[in-house]
Amino acid sequence: MTLLTAPRWWNGHRAHANARVLVRDGKVVDTACRHPPPGTTVVDLPRHTLLPGLIDCHVHVAPAPPSPELPTTGGQVLAALPALRALLANGFTTARDLGCAPQDPPTVHLRHALESGIITGPRLLLAPHLISARAGHGDRSPFAAFPGEGEAGAVADGRDEVARRVRLEARLRADWIKCVATGGVTSVNDDPGRPTYSQDELDILVRTATDLGLPCATHAFSDEGIKRAVRAGVRSVEHACLATPAVLDLLADHAVFLVPTLYSVRYFLDRLDDDGFWADRSDAREKVAQHADTLRGHGARVAASRATVAYGTDAGMFPHAENWREFPAMTTAGLTPEDALRTATGTAADLLQRPALGAIRPGAQADLVAVPGDPLRDIDVMGAVDFVMQRGVVRHSP
Repeated sequence: MTLLTAPRWWNGHRAHANARVLVRDGKVVDTACRHPPPGTTVVDLPRHTLLPGLIDCHVHVAPAPPSPELPTTGGQVLAALPALRALLANGFTTARDLGCAPQDPPTVHLRHALESGIITGPRLLLAPHLISARAGHGDRSPFAAFPGEGEAGAVADGRDEVARRVRLEARLRADWIKCVATGGVTSVNDDPGRPTYSQDELDILVRTATDLGLPCATHAFSDEGIKRAVRAGVRSVEHACLATPAVLDLLADHAVFLVPTLYSVRYFLDRLDDDGFWADRSDAREKVAQHADTLRGHGARVAASRATVAYGTDAGMFPHAENWREFPAMTTAGLTPEDALRTATGTAADLLQRPALGAIRPGAQADLVAVPGDPLRDIDVMGAVDFVMQRGVVRHSP
């Protein structure tokens, strides 16, 4: 058994003083333990705030495009290991990976290795691929071909193809289905302001996933694609960075979560004048420039909306070690520090339908992290995580 003590703690929804959290067999058994059993290991964190293990609801851990030095699936698995290490070191004990392009997705093999204890890293919940219309954001065919493949990406058009693709994802033991409802920025031949799937196609996609017990997340930048996805019944909308206030509020009306990926938007905007950054991706630069004014207002619109916001970063589009920067991006946009912490703990667990995660309470998973300071006073301390426990095992300590 282990007793963790700290002057402050966050239970997933609100702050408390004087943590005395007892952990046994990978679970939290008490949060106010005054008399630990003999032989209990005591971890005293006298300057820290103790929090539940953090949850990033939108990452891509596999390299994109696949590393030419490691072109096989096994090579891509190896290339993803630094991303897993970086996320865990930042205190993210759970991550939802929302898809990669290779037909044999390396993330499926990574999840197996994590579950088997062969490697350490965040608990991975997977959408193996991004299901996309041809010429949509997830159609990677215009880029260099992946080894051994013709069309690149999980492309599907029409009712029959879309339903079949969902079932293929289920065969890979998908935890989530990811679909692409509008164009994007880092793709070609599409427009982030336009929908790429019809209402009928999205309806059959979500209905097929629901029949298989799988929730759906959708990449959607702009209003019409978001509205179609919400009508179809998706559980979360990713990005929504061109959405109007009325459509953001529509998410709240339909109990759909918003994962706004604020830092990734700022990351691209801040580099708009950096020619080297945009080498070989001038199309993406043009899209960011075209929509720059609307993109700059994304955070303020999110903060002013009634949408339920969950933490997700799109890490992989920028270095994974920077995924903590979503916290200050949220507070800069107008969310309170309490709201920001909630997005990565209690609300993220609600989105993922994992009640044992994102909380410090008896019966919860003993995923616990600590930061040296008070994030309610200085949100930047979320970038200084120096204690990580996962399933009751200490992974990092001061």
